[in-house]
Amino acid sequence: MKKISIIGGTGSIGTQTLDVIAANPDLFELTSFAFGRNTTVAVPWLNRLQPMLVGVQDETTRQELEQQLTYQPTIVIGEEGLLDIVTHPEVDTVITAVVGAVGLRPTLAAIEAGKTIGLANKETLVTAGHLVMKLAREKNVTILPVDSEHAAIFQCLNGERREDVRQIILTASGGSFRDQSREELADVTVEQALAHPNWSMGAKITIDSATMMNKGFEVIEAHWLFDVDYADIDVVIHRESIIHSMVEFNDGAVMAQLGMPDMREPIQYALTYPSRLEIQGGERLNLKEIGRLHFADASFERYPLLRLAFEAGQAGGSMPSVLNAANEQAVDRFLKGDIRFLEIEASVEAALQAHELIEEPSLDQILEADRWAREFVSSLTFAN
Repeated sequence: MKKISIIGGTGSIGTQTLDVIAANPDLFELTSFAFGRNTTVAVPWLNRLQPMLVGVQDETTRQELEQQLTYQPTIVIGEEGLLDIVTHPEVDTVITAVVGAVGLRPTLAAIEAGKTIGLANKETLVTAGHLVMKLAREKNVTILPVDSEHAAIFQCLNGERREDVRQIILTASGGSFRDQSREELADVTVEQALAHPNWSMGAKITIDSATMMNKGFEVIEAHWLFDVDYADIDVVIHRESIIHSMVEFNDGAVMAQLGMPDMREPIQYALTYPSRLEIQGGERLNLKEIGRLHFADASFERYPLLRLAFEAGQAGGSMPSVLNAANEQAVDRFLKGDIRFLEIEASVEAALQAHELIEEPSLDQILEADRWAREFVSSLTFAN
């Protein structure tokens, strides 16, 4: 039986991972589990799967949790508690489903402890890909991508020689505003931005999808996961989210991984690799019913944050850390109503222009660049 740890357990990826574990009780055991403050979602799952170690964000949540659980796990608190969750000696695989740079230290700790990583936290590789991949090689740790796009690429590359790869093609839904011009985006609301056409995701990731920053992060992830130059990564808009990504080879062959937009498939594959299990529930792909698939250019003019992600990735060093932190802070401000939608990209670009590049940042320097970028974006003001 494979013993699983989840951090970010009450988010979209976390709860769908719990679905997979619950559907296969003979194969998986939830050993440790961390979430923030959402006891409404956490408590039913905890009482059902009963992990022995639980992490929460603060003391208030711990007290609330203790009153609602029907069993008595060990409960740990805060960032140090996250490290306990991912390094538990009985855990085999850690699913990193937290959103944001908070996932970096726990992921490094899990790799140091020799755990297999099911990576759903984009920001870990965006902010510190050079540190994460170096440590994974040193510790001989497998990193299995959970994002649908990188899981697709991983599957397309199975059994193939990396030197035969010409380019990686990431597909993107286009997000909530794919049919609107930039002129129409000036006054869009938070509610409109959160109405994703294909996927059910958390608020921050849904906004990142609308701005295409989410795809920019995936470009940087792909660079690190698959050791491919940025010049050999392309992005195309694919409205239906049926083709999850593609790999083109030197001989002109293109391999694609297809499936319904259901995150349980890549999650389950990461948990069972190299085996495949029957998926429990969910809709199966029927191309005859779908009929047509559509593709379009993901232009930098329409999606400036995609351009900034390529530029930050190519610059390397501390630039991707600033990209991520500035975006997190700007999205948070948008969700709170402090800035308008297009001011997200203006905030990120201003931070990147103001930052002085650090070529080979240490973990402390990455965390300082992250702190600086958040403070910088928080201080920005825009004319109404």
